[in-house]
Amino acid sequence: MFFHTGTPKSTSRRLIPVVMCLMLPSLPGCSIRGYALRSAADAVSSAGGGYGEEEDPELVRYAAAFALETMEQLHKEVPDHPWLPLSLAAGFTQYSYAFVQQDADRAEDKDFKRSQELLARARRLYLRGRNHALDGLERRHKGLRQALLAPKKEGRAEALMRAGKDDVPLLYWAGASWALAISTAKDHMDLVGDLPVVEEIIARALALDEAWDSGAIHEFYVSYDAARSKEAGGGPERARQHLDRAMALSGGHRVGPLLSYAEGVLVPQQKKAEFTQMLNKVLEADVYADDDAWRKERLANVINQDRAHWLLTRLGDLFAE
Repeated sequence: MFFHTGTPKSTSRRLIPVVMCLMLPSLPGCSIRGYALRSAADAVSSAGGGYGEEEDPELVRYAAAFALETMEQLHKEVPDHPWLPLSLAAGFTQYSYAFVQQDADRAEDKDFKRSQELLARARRLYLRGRNHALDGLERRHKGLRQALLAPKKEGRAEALMRAGKDDVPLLYWAGASWALAISTAKDHMDLVGDLPVVEEIIARALALDEAWDSGAIHEFYVSYDAARSKEAGGGPERARQHLDRAMALSGGHRVGPLLSYAEGVLVPQQKKAEFTQMLNKVLEADVYADDDAWRKERLANVINQDRAHWLLTRLGDLFAE
């Protein structure tokens, strides 16, 4: 994940000459431009380090925007790089959710027009991330992108069967970004109509590696099944099962699944006491603990705790007295 893996600590030093080459392609020192670009692409798309341990979301808001712009420029220069599409898919999706959609949600009560503008921007960024994920899948399995974007279902399941365990990260970010875009597009029926595609993509990822990224796929299903009826394969009981599995796979070090369940299940059920209890559990988590397991999840947990604080100020709006 973008916030969890990011770039090695040495990346910033390696990026300086590359960014200059991108901005000033005629610079004499850029005769080794191709090698520098590929080296930088390796660096920014490699695992380790990253923003996951950062505790100040505002610092990441601006740093991530620069990183994404840089990666997209690198991707244009090195279109065949094997890992940039994954980094871009994860990056755009998480940036949009953490910083754009959160702002849209908070603006809704005060400035509805501004909220809608932010949601439209979030949707564009989600689809940008989805497209990078589809590009990555297409490089691995020719024809898969076309099959997933085709208006008819025929051939889609067969195409997805070609994806293997190594494709799970790209499948996850393709499905997650697409689902989030749909969640902002209730008036865009052409996009809402893509929901069955998302279901197939995420189901394939779950079947291939249900424990991937400490239960991230199960965390996705907490929200997704909360919004689906029992007849459609979802419902509160299924969401609870995914919550329990997500918490087990993360060792309890992620508070996101608890927040998703509280919003997706307990608010519709109007269970105010349980909602408040679960959000307090989110807030009680020691996300600043000097422990590797907590440290690598710090940024996501801090953002989720901040949302929990905000939701607790809106109990009168969320629950009937």
